[in-house]
Amino acid sequence: MDLPVNESFPRAAAGCGAGSCGATAGQIDGLTDAIRARIEDHPCYSEDAHHYFARMHVAVAPACNIQCHYCNRKYDCANESRPGVVSELLTPDQAVRKTLAVAARIPQMSVLGIAGPGDPLANPERTFETFRQLAQKAPDIKLCVSTNGLMLPRHVEELCRYHIDHVTITINCVDPDVGARIHPWIFWQNRRVYGRQAAAILVEQQQLGLEMLSARGILVKVNSVLIPGVNDAHLPEVSRIVKAKGAFLHNVMPLIARPEHGTFYGLMGQRSPRPAELQALQDACSGDMKMMRHCRQCRADAVGLLGEDRGAEFTLDRIEAMDVDYEAAMVVRQEVRTEIAARLAAKRARGPSPAVSRANPQVVHFQPRVTKAAATAGRPVLMAVAARGGVVAVHFGHAREFLIYEASAAGVRLIGHRRVESYCAGDESCGDADSALTRTIEALVDCEVLLCARIGYEPWGRLEAAGIQPNGEHAMEAVEEAVMAVWQQMLAAGKLTVPRSGARRA
Repeated sequence: MDLPVNESFPRAAAGCGAGSCGATAGQIDGLTDAIRARIEDHPCYSEDAHHYFARMHVAVAPACNIQCHYCNRKYDCANESRPGVVSELLTPDQAVRKTLAVAARIPQMSVLGIAGPGDPLANPERTFETFRQLAQKAPDIKLCVSTNGLMLPRHVEELCRYHIDHVTITINCVDPDVGARIHPWIFWQNRRVYGRQAAAILVEQQQLGLEMLSARGILVKVNSVLIPGVNDAHLPEVSRIVKAKGAFLHNVMPLIARPEHGTFYGLMGQRSPRPAELQALQDACSGDMKMMRHCRQCRADAVGLLGEDRGAEFTLDRIEAMDVDYEAAMVVRQEVRTEIAARLAAKRARGPSPAVSRANPQVVHFQPRVTKAAATAGRPVLMAVAARGGVVAVHFGHAREFLIYEASAAGVRLIGHRRVESYCAGDESCGDADSALTRTIEALVDCEVLLCARIGYEPWGRLEAAGIQPNGEHAMEAVEEAVMAVWQQMLAAGKLTVPRSGARRA
């Protein structure tokens, strides 16, 4: 069948799925059939899947049992996109109705997660009532939970009871001295505990919970917030330990801290990591550990594909007016799932052969066609891509984020993403275009090329003057193939035999 027309779900071309970004196509091929089946439609656990499958979070867990210096749980903040932010708190019944409505309207929605705005396991009654109902009413949806881990050990059996086989634990340290600089207090055994003692308890419970989940075959993703000067030097040790204890995936995320967020770090001027620092830290942590690089640090009520938020379409008042026949919806959802699976299988079958990195055998790269001489002559290049669904499909003026890829003789790998303001507010009129373009150039200053579907003369000239070469020649091509084609063109033109000249100011 043809998939429903959906702007957020374009038909992707072959060739997306390179680099150590979640589990790539090559990594999936190296897993057991059982593990492969559990991640191939999960947008957080599979880089390929995040181009095709949507997720949603329901905000049923308002309370939290720890304090983090980077967190401020805010409500009714429709214009912020970061963890802990929601527009509507839901009861379990409301959450279930919303989930059914979203899954019926967005049939490629495969995963329901509870991630806040507080901690799901600090609100066990609300969390597990939501899971109980969904396990009965929507058996085709994967159920996930994201937790700080303090109460995890006492709830592992209940997680198993509802077949929740994907759990995310936020682990920022394994050293209580480091933890005391991140988490000032926890609520433990009916009292607040402070400082190093609090951090020691949190670390102990997180590690115990991870071990218990791993022993039961539950896939665990570990989130770590990179905080410059606090845990940056410590995170490689975190990665080593959580891998040894059975974590499936590690997601090192940049600290988001601005004064307007009202967090301790934001008010105290703690800086966020620069993109190069994040990339270096992720590379240092990778080793043979699978790294997630496509995380969008989603809101606690996010809806849609990663990188988009369709929550405004599913407010409580709109849901109440919807007539949802979920039994009929499940038939459509299964047809959609089957078609996506066929596309992914066909893509893997006809795509280029993977090139396995000798330094990191877990990382599978898009295979470039380069000579042996080129392997030593061509330096790596960072490229920003305005993409949707794994293809170069977005007009520069409409882009709200750019995927950042590194191309080299070793292949193409996803480095991460950069959020930006849209340069153009609509097809005809542009808003505060000049300042938006300036900030976009600042966000992409380390990139040499920008690929997009289309771009106007004004931003083209500004980008070029800043040392970022726009390129609209690969519209609707698979991202990795387009990136490698541009790299090879630069190589053939002799542009990659010398270091990049410094970018000029916009």
